[in-house]
Amino acid sequence: MFDQLLETSYAWILPLVELAVAGLLGFVLFWGIFKGIRWYGDRRDNLPFQSVNRNLRLPARFLGMVIGLNIAVAFIEVNETIAGNLSILFESLIYVFGGWAVIELTDVVSDLVRDRFRLSKENNLTERKIMTQFQYIKRVVSVVVFIVAVAFILLQFDKVRELGTGLLTSAGVAGIIIGLAAQKSIANLLAGFQLAFTQPIRIDDVVIVENEWGKIEEITLTYVVVRIWDERRLVVPLNYFNEKPFQNWTRSSSQLLAYVYLYTDYRVPVDALREKLTELLEGAPLWDKRVNNVQVSNADRQTMEIRALMSARNAPEAWDLRCQIREGLITFIQEEYPESLPRTRVEWFPAQQSAVPQNGNGAPGQVPSGHKGGAPEQ
Repeated sequence: MFDQLLETSYAWILPLVELAVAGLLGFVLFWGIFKGIRWYGDRRDNLPFQSVNRNLRLPARFLGMVIGLNIAVAFIEVNETIAGNLSILFESLIYVFGGWAVIELTDVVSDLVRDRFRLSKENNLTERKIMTQFQYIKRVVSVVVFIVAVAFILLQFDKVRELGTGLLTSAGVAGIIIGLAAQKSIANLLAGFQLAFTQPIRIDDVVIVENEWGKIEEITLTYVVVRIWDERRLVVPLNYFNEKPFQNWTRSSSQLLAYVYLYTDYRVPVDALREKLTELLEGAPLWDKRVNNVQVSNADRQTMEIRALMSARNAPEAWDLRCQIREGLITFIQEEYPESLPRTRVEWFPAQQSAVPQNGNGAPGQVPSGHKGGAPEQ
């Protein structure tokens, strides 16, 4: 009895030990490979190797382990049913970790693309175009990989394969049902492709959406994230940018014209303001030296509207330049021409003196002491 129990235990323990050794060998093999990749990437400061190590290290170790387990199934001595179930389990895990590794591989490509097309450049129109397209394609690839991995896992089971055959025979009806159920998702997906390739917006574009100024921070498969100037995030559906008007300040170039409006008295010397604006702009690093102009843009009964026009390389610099020039011109008027500040005029006419009172004979009479006007006291 004891010998039989020992033989049964040996029959289970030995395959488990063989599986554990095979899984450990696969794990250690990939661990060693990525140790070498990390060493080389750090030694040579090589971005591709550093990115591969950072993104693929973890899924690759698990993938190596399940590959070793799957190989070992063919050599361990167990009955066919158990071997078949183990094979299905390990192949399913291969699809899981393999899909994970492919998704992480898109992050490796993303690191290389970001390094090649840097958004930190001053004139980054081309870079923003490419990054917008790449980010959307990356998300589509991730979704496709996930769906394919789940499909391959499910196809390991006979019942699911039978179900798949039945669905194929009724593909017309299934297509109609799926189309009706997922029409919004499909519309968003198509809208995403349209945005990615026609590019009314791009990553890092400066936009005005719902009366909010911000930058395009992220474009997903279903929505767009706008980072507003005060660090809030505005989440907008993809279809919004295809159906509603919005402002894009960096559609073809990041250069902008900045303006400052001043309201002054008519006595302000406009030529002096022109000279002062030129002086302020020449000392401002934010000015890109394209536009420098002062004009009287309007006037009413009380004030003149003076517009100072200048140019900057991008929207943030244009805003800072406007604030800087506005402060400088106001200080200049306060110090040099304080009488030209806006004022309200009031013209006062004193009341005319009342007619001189006369006495009963028609001759001029005396106005009694303390009497301010009007008829004489009786």
